[in-house]
Amino acid sequence: MVTTHNLGLPRIGGRRQLKFSLEAYWRGEIDAQQLTTTGQQIRAQNSEHQQALDWACVGDFSLYDHVLDTSIMLGNLPRRFAQQQLTPLDRYFQVARGRSTEASTPLAAAEMTKWFDTNYHYLVPEFERETQFELNAEQLLMQIEESQSKNLKPVIIGPVTYLWLGKSKDGSNPLDLLERLLPVYQQLLQQLADAGIEWLQIDEPILVTELDQTWRHALRNAYFRLQTKTIKLLLTTYFGSLKENLQLACELPVAGLHIDATRARDEVERIIDWLPQHKILSLGVIDGRNIWKCHLNSLLDWLEPIHQRLGDRLWLAPSCSLLHVPVDLESETDLDDEIKSWLSFALQKLSELETLASALNHGRQAVARQLSDNAQAIQRRSESPQIHIPAVVDRIAKITEAMSQRRHPFATRRTIQQQRLNLPLFPTTTIGSFPQTNEIRQARKAHREGRLSSADYRNAMEKEIAQAIRLQEDVGLDVLVHGEAERNDMVEYFAEFLSGFAFTRFGWVQSYGSRCVKPPIIYGDVQRQTDITTQWTSYAQSLTNKPVKGMLTGPVTMLNWSFVRDDQPLALTCNQLALALRDEVLALEQAGTAIIQIDEAALREGLPLRRKQWPDYLEWALKAFRLTANGVQDDTQIHTHMCYSEFNDIIESIAAMDADVITIETSRSDMELLDVFESYEYPNEIGPGVYDIHSPNIPSMASMVKLIQLAQLRIPAERLWINPDCGLKTRQWQEVIPALKNMQQAARRLREEARLDSQQTTTA
Repeated sequence: MVTTHNLGLPRIGGRRQLKFSLEAYWRGEIDAQQLTTTGQQIRAQNSEHQQALDWACVGDFSLYDHVLDTSIMLGNLPRRFAQQQLTPLDRYFQVARGRSTEASTPLAAAEMTKWFDTNYHYLVPEFERETQFELNAEQLLMQIEESQSKNLKPVIIGPVTYLWLGKSKDGSNPLDLLERLLPVYQQLLQQLADAGIEWLQIDEPILVTELDQTWRHALRNAYFRLQTKTIKLLLTTYFGSLKENLQLACELPVAGLHIDATRARDEVERIIDWLPQHKILSLGVIDGRNIWKCHLNSLLDWLEPIHQRLGDRLWLAPSCSLLHVPVDLESETDLDDEIKSWLSFALQKLSELETLASALNHGRQAVARQLSDNAQAIQRRSESPQIHIPAVVDRIAKITEAMSQRRHPFATRRTIQQQRLNLPLFPTTTIGSFPQTNEIRQARKAHREGRLSSADYRNAMEKEIAQAIRLQEDVGLDVLVHGEAERNDMVEYFAEFLSGFAFTRFGWVQSYGSRCVKPPIIYGDVQRQTDITTQWTSYAQSLTNKPVKGMLTGPVTMLNWSFVRDDQPLALTCNQLALALRDEVLALEQAGTAIIQIDEAALREGLPLRRKQWPDYLEWALKAFRLTANGVQDDTQIHTHMCYSEFNDIIESIAAMDADVITIETSRSDMELLDVFESYEYPNEIGPGVYDIHSPNIPSMASMVKLIQLAQLRIPAERLWINPDCGLKTRQWQEVIPALKNMQQAARRLREEARLDSQQTTTA
């Protein structure tokens, strides 16, 4: 009989209950017990959703981040947090966001970066030579005890992946800590066995990346040390193929191996050949990263021979945790019925899994209706006239290389732009968005529901824009933004003006902590249908003599932060997006906008996990950006923004984007991301972020000056901008205003220091 299991479920709740409880707790409106109750309710619901599976996942819930939970469980927190007299819950949030509640003492939060090639952000573990570990499995054991499921399979991050995810703060090698870490894992395995656990899911996704011999040896060492008869280990990989690590994964002394069969299907036969006869093989056959129905009959055609060969050794699961998809499609009562019939969210994916298992265990006739319904939906989608637009296909065919090139090189453009803009040394700006207040959200909701006329809605948004312009002028910023009051999301907003997109009401996915996004669905060909931003930007510009940036989301980010159609290459969809956004860029320029920012926050996360595959991705991704940006005249300054991504290893590709100015995140990493500029002379201008907007902490003027001074060690002052790490949408005005004032004061101080240095040089 085929065994079914799950690798993890969304933890935010079907109506984002976790988000709202977290934010209420941070504001002091509810206490720890009320927050804990919300977590218990979500876990109980998730347990109920898994009742039909043979093994239910437990330990996949987190109040903020599962990597931070692992650090807590292993007793590994940065030393700066040890001095505070806090409850365990408040210490947890202080590490996550720099502050446990709005009234608590601020500290520098843990660094945050992307989880492999997803849009989920995790808290980076910090290591030093003297780091010690101590087991604290209370939360995991509590979740096991409260669960009502009979067959529980806890999930934890494996020891080698945990070290790989972290960062050394003193130059030491994290792998040197493995000998201290493994005894703690051994204690954990024993505690889980004592709690009655038979199977443990232990995630080692680094097996789908390129590993040198030291990391491969560490995996061998770890699992030979962790082998035990008291508990069975399911070694779990996802997000890619094993490739050169295939033999290693098969040979490690564990009871079972899970692979992502949606991305590594061509490896399954080799794995079956290599895997010892006593081990189970778990195939992740349901795509946990996208929202399309799987082709059940086609999957069964492939799985039936495998099942005949493996018998009871075959397990089925989603490819990865369902954290990356929305909770329940049945909530979407407003979605077009035809498009809805093509989709599958987390709960529907579990149903697909059950159907596959029933067909394999009892024959296809046992689920004939489900298979027939699925086949009809798949066929309707392939034949739908909603998908293809001949005019888009024709325009794609007419793309030329010249469309991706600026008229003159940056050095020439820079002189022309300086004459037009007349900006000071260390120009200050923000990344684009300002706080989305309750008044803004209520006006947008009322307009959407027809309770506020279009004229009244426009007046309400113009009032917000005018306030944002006045505030920025009062602070003294050099390049202003209109604040994006009218935008619900940096991707969904633009998608609403393009063909080929569908939208959900409750399709929320966790990005980090309480931050959720609602990715739109690209189901068909994309083209711009009407003006998107020009009217708002032009209105803002009419209120000030300072330049106001036009703000767009770039094609690669639109692609990577949407659920993307799977019936054509990503590069083709990205070029469709690029042409649509190019039309908006040219419209902004025609309206007189001197600076246009095209955000590519998701460029880095789209990189394949293996470097050998990077060149192909970067080639089409960068072409798409240049196709969007490079139709403008030389005196139009193009900006781009990238946030919370390691980019040192693709710096030459970022330079090849040829944006006049790039703004990046550097405050949480103390400018470490700028180390690459010691060996690579970045040719254009750059704004290293000095204000960590993912924390409620208000940075001091001195701290910002220090960060820019660090940047000046690598980049000439005349090419530096001063700005926050990212947009300010998620912050409160009472945090934003003093932070921006401090930022502007930092710029004034740096300019004065530069003036004095210049005078001393002239005198000398």
